[in-house]
Amino acid sequence: MNDFFEFLAERQGQILSLIWEHSYISFLAVMSGFLVAVPLGILLTRTKTVNRYVMGFVNVLQTIPSLALLGFMIPLLGIGAVPAIVALFLYSLLPMVTNAYTGIREVDPALVEAARGMGMTSMQILFKVELPLAISIIMGGFRTATIYTISWATLAAVIGGGGLGYLVFTGLGVANNNMLITGALATAILATIADFITRKIQSACTPKGLRTKRAD
Repeated sequence: MNDFFEFLAERQGQILSLIWEHSYISFLAVMSGFLVAVPLGILLTRTKTVNRYVMGFVNVLQTIPSLALLGFMIPLLGIGAVPAIVALFLYSLLPMVTNAYTGIREVDPALVEAARGMGMTSMQILFKVELPLAISIIMGGFRTATIYTISWATLAAVIGGGGLGYLVFTGLGVANNNMLITGALATAILATIADFITRKIQSACTPKGLRTKRAD
């Protein structure tokens, strides 16, 4: 145990730098995914003929092994943080597209018809009725994607993307348990913090009348 704390003290600067890299990669991937997934999920509720194909494609992305997808990125984008972010972006899409689609679809059609009867346009219905009622489910997808992405981001080190995966894979390679434990523990702590923050964001975005109904 003393060796472990000595390792932390000696490598403090490196560990903090890797935590920053890990957070940066994960944040960019998830936010990019969110900006694409939510509009796409909403669009799929309006174009029912193509939603099965889009959802099928997004589901297929999830079946591709992480290392295989990262390897596929190398000839396209080289090595480093960029291909890692792109791969993580693709992986983050499924929970957010699914939740955006489900959230909008679960809005009571009677409420939509009532809003339309009051003379609201389609955009007004979307922003004043559907999104406020679906936001909790949408943010639930964001929360799930964030936690998963932080976990998957450890693989970024395989293609030189940095992050806490460097400690994990280097520790495995040189049989250094201190490096391995530090990388795994820091990733778990980062995911726990992200879960707490995104849970608070989800709760804040949920209309008061739905908070107890949809509380996790």
